[in-house]
Amino acid sequence: MYNKKLVEHSNNTLKSQSLWVLTLICLTMFFLFLGETSFYSRGEPREALVGAAMIQQNNWILPITNGVDIAYKPPLFHWCVALCSTVVGSVTEYTSRMPSALALTFMVLGGFSFYARRKGASIALITALLTLTNFEIHRAGVAARVDMLLTALMVGALFLLYRWYERSMKGVPWLAILCMSGAFLTKGPVGMVLPCLIMFIFCWIKGFPFLQITWKYLLVGLASCVLPACWYYAAWQQGGDAFYQLFLEENVYRFLGKMSYQSHVHSAPYNFLMLFLGFIPYTILVVVSLFFLRYDSCKEIMKKPRTWWERFKTSIQHMDDVRLFTLLGAVVTVLFYCIPSSKRGVYLMPAYPFIAYFLAEYVVYIQQSYPKSIKIFNNILIGLVITLFAAFLIIRTGLIPDTVFSGKHALENLSYKHALEDIPLNFWRILVVLLPVLATLYIVVCRKKKMHSLLFSTFLLIISIFIALDGFYQPTILNVKSNKAVAMHIRDIVPEGKIYSYITLTDMNNRMHPFSINFYLNGRVIPFIESAPVKGYLLLGEKEYDGFIQRYGSTYEIREIYNPHHRSCDERDMIHLYQFKQKQRL
Repeated sequence: MYNKKLVEHSNNTLKSQSLWVLTLICLTMFFLFLGETSFYSRGEPREALVGAAMIQQNNWILPITNGVDIAYKPPLFHWCVALCSTVVGSVTEYTSRMPSALALTFMVLGGFSFYARRKGASIALITALLTLTNFEIHRAGVAARVDMLLTALMVGALFLLYRWYERSMKGVPWLAILCMSGAFLTKGPVGMVLPCLIMFIFCWIKGFPFLQITWKYLLVGLASCVLPACWYYAAWQQGGDAFYQLFLEENVYRFLGKMSYQSHVHSAPYNFLMLFLGFIPYTILVVVSLFFLRYDSCKEIMKKPRTWWERFKTSIQHMDDVRLFTLLGAVVTVLFYCIPSSKRGVYLMPAYPFIAYFLAEYVVYIQQSYPKSIKIFNNILIGLVITLFAAFLIIRTGLIPDTVFSGKHALENLSYKHALEDIPLNFWRILVVLLPVLATLYIVVCRKKKMHSLLFSTFLLIISIFIALDGFYQPTILNVKSNKAVAMHIRDIVPEGKIYSYITLTDMNNRMHPFSINFYLNGRVIPFIESAPVKGYLLLGEKEYDGFIQRYGSTYEIREIYNPHHRSCDERDMIHLYQFKQKQRL
């Protein structure tokens, strides 16, 4: 009895310490540098504009952006952006990304607590570290996009529904229902459907009567629709048929592959490629470990496939509840997203915490049985750190001549080089750049003195690499790609009033707007085609110039007043600012 209490006390102590360590890691990785990188793609400012429009228009149901657009997604993420922004008084890059960072932090801490209680603090800590330090999850956790919030709410709902299962599904899982309602309000019905589907299959395998789990999860699903239904009705009242068609496009036609425009159309194998790439750098570890494994079981599969299949089914049937729940959380999610023709790596993120658990078990196994594979992986990361730091020093010292760059993207690559050469280096920037180098030196010392676990030293190195990328390299390079400087110059030229944009597309349902320039100009940019103005200022890309002149040359006089020599990150075209006015009719 004494030993049992001692083990429980030790696990509780490790759990408490690990929770604090994870909290500190999340605060450092996700919140220190959220605002350092300006918007450099059209996805983030598109969502930020909706949050800003809610505040500016005092419309929290269906605000209008870009002069003509209603939001493509339900409003929970944008509500969160607006709420975070009230603290500083305006919507910024930092406040737009904060909901994603908070969502990832709570998902990681919640996942750790879930597995620590049921599988032990050690495996839960490794699972949490694998979750927050893979490429796909980390990228989404510091982006102003809806996917991380959706993922956290769906995963949270699954953890809470499992707790309900542990109580023999007695009572009402109100917290799970609220999470699914939030997921529904983030990106549509999938936020409710997928968690219910996973738990339905789990309870069915565990032997619950089919009719019982059917009506229970039907009621849970319907309860999760109540709050979203209120918003959808209010949005339909405002948006009418345009909103109804958008709802069908995003939630029905997208799933059935019948959208009016092509959007990320791929075959099913694409999802598995995205999983492989999304779990970088740990997929490198898995690949390295494959050279050390023994493949006796594979020979048995080839010789006796039926026997192996029966044994595999038996192992699934006798798998403990937590592992079976985790397996279904991963497998059902991936297979579910193989159905629609529209596929993206971020769609698979609800599977990542569950895949991370099995990856954690595998990492522990190879650490015990094949530690050399982790050492090789560690060496690969050290080589990456040395290469990155050496490349920075070479660029910083001006050893690379400008003449090296040629071809289509020479100007952009040259701009990135100059940014790294010219950025002022203060104490904090130097510290961030040196952090992976210091972590490498620490690991080398630990390996020589055989201090600490090589696995956790590897996590330390990976975390330091992410901090260096987020805190220095990414902002330095991507801020060159951003339209922010161009927008600020345009604001000086045109300090107030509307600015018009002209973009022609054959598919008017999939129009691309200058989202990032519009964000930095506080939503002042509206489409020229819908406005038919008499005079004003026009943003026009080089690819669109001939089309504009052909269509409006007889009606308008235009004069170029600003050429930034910058390729817009919205349309990937060289944008110019023109002043225009209608020609006088004789």
